[in-house]
Amino acid sequence: MKTENHNKAGKLTQLIHGGIDGDERTGAVNVPIYQTSTYRQIELGKNTGYEYSRTGNPTREALEKLAAELEKGRFGLAFASGMAAITAVLTLFQTGDKILISNNVYGGTFRVLDKVFNHFGINYEMIDTTDRQVIETAVQAANVKALYIETPANPLMTVTDIQMNAEIAHKYGKLLIVDNTFLTPYLQRPIEHGADIVIHSATKYLGGHSDLIAGLVVVNDEKLAERLYFIQNSTGGVLQPFDSFLLIRGIKTLGVRMERHQENAIVIAEWLANHSGVKNVYYPGLKGDPGYEVQKKQADGPGAMISFELTDDKNVARFFQGLELVGLAESLGGVESIICHPSSMTHAAIPADIRERVGITDNLIRLSVGIEDVKDIISDLDSAINYAG
Repeated sequence: MKTENHNKAGKLTQLIHGGIDGDERTGAVNVPIYQTSTYRQIELGKNTGYEYSRTGNPTREALEKLAAELEKGRFGLAFASGMAAITAVLTLFQTGDKILISNNVYGGTFRVLDKVFNHFGINYEMIDTTDRQVIETAVQAANVKALYIETPANPLMTVTDIQMNAEIAHKYGKLLIVDNTFLTPYLQRPIEHGADIVIHSATKYLGGHSDLIAGLVVVNDEKLAERLYFIQNSTGGVLQPFDSFLLIRGIKTLGVRMERHQENAIVIAEWLANHSGVKNVYYPGLKGDPGYEVQKKQADGPGAMISFELTDDKNVARFFQGLELVGLAESLGGVESIICHPSSMTHAAIPADIRERVGITDNLIRLSVGIEDVKDIISDLDSAINYAG
């Protein structure tokens, strides 16, 4: 039985059979859960390839190989959460270094830079990563070591041209880090466009069922992989075997889920754009969106995350009270539709003046479109908008 598959004919096949496919010893179609902390050594100084599960575990290894293959990279690493993955990547830098980040990024990314890494002298600057001149000017500073982008960005769905940022970063010897959580490798593969490091909160679409917390990192460069593996092993924020198994299982259905998520999202975004109670809709699948053309160029679809603002006569708190089907909750990417209020939830760690400046207003609502019947999602949203006043 072939257990390692690297050249699948199509994306759906790769999701199911990529990485390590099944178990060669028993013929099991699923990779077993190696629920062990340690491994018996063959003799002094010789082992089977595993010695301690923080250092390496067969179930986690299968996931890491799958992640690398899906992202068209060479090396994958699995972490206990998306933030653990981000933290490991930021640990590559040292005192005096600066990282340029997109104007709107996940609040947790901003928080760990602003409240943790700042204490170690690792600085950041928020810039418009859609503007070539702005990037070119900022990246030339000697202490800038990396560009960190999300595309589409959380929560305003701003689309950043990955290839443009990669070209500028590499021109000046900097790294390009891309958070690909919103689109997953099913829709977008940043390494193909020049990214050096790809990060995922695998809690979201990759897991897909709101039942695990996990993070992934994928790179192409062997030396970079060695440094990240050293950090992963030394700091110990690894993904556990059972969660690795759950994540592999979730990834198997990623393609069919993402297709339905996206199909629903396109319908809902167009409906919102034509609703009298909605002022603005942020979704790169709408032809009028500023990022529409770039999104078409670098991704296989716009994804299923939508942000929107109600008109000024609507009460946002009443809108959330009026929902029944769509759940008010943190996180995203599960089969169920989830909605949140970024300024008081996911992005509350960002100071109000910065939120206001970049457009994360108190009126902004972020919707993770699920795979329910689209008419039911629309009906619930419509009732809530009407209830808002």
